[in-house]
Amino acid sequence: MRVFVSCKSWIFAMLCTQPCIGYSACPNSELCLAPNKGVIKVYNEDNTSRAVEVPSDITARDVCQLFVLKNHCIDDHSWTLFEHLSQLGIERIIEDHESVMDVISGWGMDTDSRLYFRKNYAKYEFFKKPLDFFPDHMVSISSEINGVVDHSQLIEIFLNSSTCPEIHGHLHAKEQSRKSWKKFYFILRRSGLYFSNKGTSKEPRHLQFIADFSDSDVYYTVLSSKKLHGAPTDYGFCVKSAKCSTPRDLKLLCADDEQTRTCWITAMRLLKYGMQLYQNFIQPHQKQKASPMRSISENSLVAMDFSGQKSRVIENPSEALSVAVEEGLSWRRKSCHRLSGHGSPSTSQSSMSALHLAQPWFHGKLSRDEAQRLITQQGLIDGVFLLRDSQSNPKTFVLSLCHMQKIKHFQILPVDDEGELYYSLDDDHTRFTDLIQLVEFYQLNRGVLPCKLKHHCARITL
Repeated sequence: MRVFVSCKSWIFAMLCTQPCIGYSACPNSELCLAPNKGVIKVYNEDNTSRAVEVPSDITARDVCQLFVLKNHCIDDHSWTLFEHLSQLGIERIIEDHESVMDVISGWGMDTDSRLYFRKNYAKYEFFKKPLDFFPDHMVSISSEINGVVDHSQLIEIFLNSSTCPEIHGHLHAKEQSRKSWKKFYFILRRSGLYFSNKGTSKEPRHLQFIADFSDSDVYYTVLSSKKLHGAPTDYGFCVKSAKCSTPRDLKLLCADDEQTRTCWITAMRLLKYGMQLYQNFIQPHQKQKASPMRSISENSLVAMDFSGQKSRVIENPSEALSVAVEEGLSWRRKSCHRLSGHGSPSTSQSSMSALHLAQPWFHGKLSRDEAQRLITQQGLIDGVFLLRDSQSNPKTFVLSLCHMQKIKHFQILPVDDEGELYYSLDDDHTRFTDLIQLVEFYQLNRGVLPCKLKHHCARITL
């Protein structure tokens, strides 16, 4: 079957369903030998895959746009292509401007290396909230910069080719050809990554060079750093040169917490790509300005009462909540009446309770560990969430939510009130007729949660 999708002045053709590795081992040789074209195989969260013929100059952003179109996804600019090196247990974001074929050409033929297509809400979040990514105690501004520099200007300094903030702090490093780890004081400068062999000294004679990023990339460790490498924590990452092919060649590092790891990795990406990353970030927004679409900020939403002769704004939060719950209940009853026709009340209630099953934020029988892995993969920023069945109590649900780069879990309990079923996650203080209403409420109101629900974890079938 041939499928043609026009995009960016060239044509994507022939979706291949045959298994292949990279683009040189595809059974459909007529595809692989086509001039200026190749076949790539892309995986999603559940390890299903799809092979597609693409131009040889295709970028990561182009691949993401292709799969967004073919899967009818909403393009919120968070879809990302990842390079996953199974034999090394590491992966990284392939930046939007990078050539996918160049990435694949660096893989060995006998390695299990893959491309993954999934969301990453944190990909460019540091441009929006730099202070969340760069703690004051880890950043020093060069003395060459005149005047006092606000830390909110950090990104501008990173993007300036003549200057660079210095990132410093303690990391655990795996000693070469040994199983042991040792803690050192590390410094990241424009010239590269160093560690001090004498405490926290930054004197040139005490600094040992580790790597520059002209031919190296920074990767997350996918598998448990503790189990795989004997690291002291699971917040592992590494610097890999283009010539590296075995775990022994990796420069394995380990942070004490997620914020520290995120700071180092973000700084290394900015150091390597600089202004190109910013161009990647603003490009989709520039296209939106060229063809503006109407958008409504959640902060502009207000509760209104239209029951009287004149409409009015409901300013009392308690009254607004009561109206929202009542309106939601009324809407759900109408929806369930349409779904169940003239069925019995029990049928209607069953339809109501099952409405959440079709929602993209509901992930069914997902374990706690799998939920944490999925949220981590899709970006540890405030408001990333999913709902799932509780494993400890089959009749309840769990909301898994990221806040301050930590994942918290909130139990959603069913409440039976005279035969009517409700749901609550604040000990029955706030009731909802179904999970959809609950999610919609906490998308607009923080309530008892540490932050509002902003970005749901998504899984698609390629």
